[in-house]
Order: sequence, then structure tokens, then C-alpha cells
Amino acid sequence: MSMTELKTPYLVFLGDAKDLLMAKVAKGVAHWRPEKCLAQYRLPEAKADLGLPEMSIQAAAQAGAKTLILGLAPMGGTLPQNWIPLLIEAMEAGMDIASGLHIRLNGIEDLVAVANRTGRRLIDVRHPELSLVCGSGKPRSGKRLLTVGSDCCVGKMFTALAIHKEMESRQLKATFRATGQTGILIEGSGVPIDAVVSDFTSGMIEQLSPANDADHWDIIEGQGSVLHPAYAGVSLGLLHGAQADVIILCHEEGRVQMDEMEGFEVPDFDTLIETNLHLGRVTNPNIRLGGIALNTSSLSEEEAMKAIARYQAKYGVPVVDPVRTGVAAIVDGLEG
Repeated sequence: MSMTELKTPYLVFLGDAKDLLMAKVAKGVAHWRPEKCLAQYRLPEAKADLGLPEMSIQAAAQAGAKTLILGLAPMGGTLPQNWIPLLIEAMEAGMDIASGLHIRLNGIEDLVAVANRTGRRLIDVRHPELSLVCGSGKPRSGKRLLTVGSDCCVGKMFTALAIHKEMESRQLKATFRATGQTGILIEGSGVPIDAVVSDFTSGMIEQLSPANDADHWDIIEGQGSVLHPAYAGVSLGLLHGAQADVIILCHEEGRVQMDEMEGFEVPDFDTLIETNLHLGRVTNPNIRLGGIALNTSSLSEEEAMKAIARYQAKYGVPVVDPVRTGVAAIVDGLEG
């Protein structure tokens, strides 16, 4: 398998992003890996601001920047023509280009020609160059935690990153394993699992999270939901390949219908927990629920605390909101 490692530090390109929603990839990188971010580079009309030092391409290159991160999603998913000279300038100044866009930089002839001439890399994290390997299901050493969801976009990546950060703060052996384009740009490596041919999903995750020290934790970013009518295949392959010792169920409190799936309700927690544990036992008979992570952003503080207490009483595991409460209670349970 070929997992591209991004060279640091980064110059984060915000283009003409009007707000941080348009630049959510950049926001994620700057929030979770500030030590990797040297500076930001914005076009004059940009309104989004990460609070990083402002640098031109040349200034950043002279200061040691190694990778230009395309940290936004332009309208229509295409690459604006006026960006191409800037990307060429960055490569000629010594930087690789890393992109989470749907459009492939390696499909743009002008960029490929400069990459070949300069020896710089065009890294399309949504379009990996992987050797495909089937899963073996064989046990491997080390410990693994996987975030699983009630739906898409409920906080699986955020929860995994928060748990990893908490473990690092306690000097525990832990590695964040990214499985989506934003997570890959944050961590600097990983596998965009939704771009892997379905037969090889579990095998890719086995390689992403290889055998390790007995006391080392891989914190694996989940995708989708095993009960999602469109994306269950990705989620199940992830679950089997992860051979998770622990799953953390992630849910946006108050969400009753699956995102953009009219007529499909979000399953109840009993069904979600039972299904994930049942399917997970195929490759790890000892899989267990290690906690529940709630996104309570739609609730008041009082309502959020009541919901957390209610779920904790019912399921007997730590329940947190990674933003409101942090995830220390979950990590306490892993250390015990």
C-alpha cells in the first residue's frame, strides 16, 4: 500500500473563501495541527481568516514551507483557472501541493508538467494510488478504537481527534488514523476509504492500522453508519478491518432523519449498539462499547447535561460532548 506522507510545515491556501464554512478543511488543519501550519495565504477578496501569519508563496517558501494545502472547497468543485499560476509558483518555489478537492490535480496537464520538471508532488488525497489488498481478518497486536455513527456528519472525526489529543496529553501511546480527506490533511497521512474499491476496504484498514505495541492505541476515524442505506458498505468494511477493541457511538442529539435521505429515520441507540457489536465480533470477539459522544450544539447547557445523564444511566458507559465536556471520561475508561 502507498500512503502518502505530507511534508511539513504547511502554507494553508484559503483562496477567495468568504467564510470558514467554505474553508472547513483549512479550519480543521489549523485547529488540530497548529504546529504544522507555518502561515496562511489568501487572495485579496477572501474573508475567511484562520488567525495564522499572512505570507506570500515566496515568503513562505523562504521560511521553510514544504506543502501548500488547498484548504477550501471552491464553488462547483472545480479548480479556478486563476489558481493554476499560483500552484505553479508554489511548486517552482519548492513546495508540494496537497488537495482534498474532487477534481484531480494530476489530471491538469499544466500542473503535471511543472511537477515533472521540478520534482514536486501533486497529492490528491481523495484519489489515492493504492495497491489493493483483501482483508485477512487475522488478529494483530495493539489496541484499536473506532468511532461509529448514527448517521453521516455527526462528529466521528472530531471525536476521534479529541480522544487522540487527550491520550497524547496523558503520554499514552496513540496514533490517529485518518480515513477521509480532511482527516488525512490534518494528520498528514491516511487512506480515503470511500475511494477504495469495496472488496479491499477491510484490507486497507488492516494496513492503515498495523500490528503495534500491546499498549499502543490506534484511534481510527469512522465513516458513515452500518445502518445507512447508501454508505453502510464503507462503514462495515471499516469495522471489520479495524478489528476494534472499543467503539465509540457518535450522534447528533435531536437528529431524527438521516442526512439527505428522506424517509429514513436515524436508528435508535439500542439497535445501533447491538448491530455494530454483532458485526464487529466477526473480526474481534471481544469488541465493546467504550462510550457515547453526543453533538449537543442544538441544545441549551441544561438540556445537554440532562441528555448526557440520561444516556449514561441507560447504557452504563461514559457519555460526553467532545466540545462541551471534553472526552476525558472516555479515556479514563480506556485506561481502567
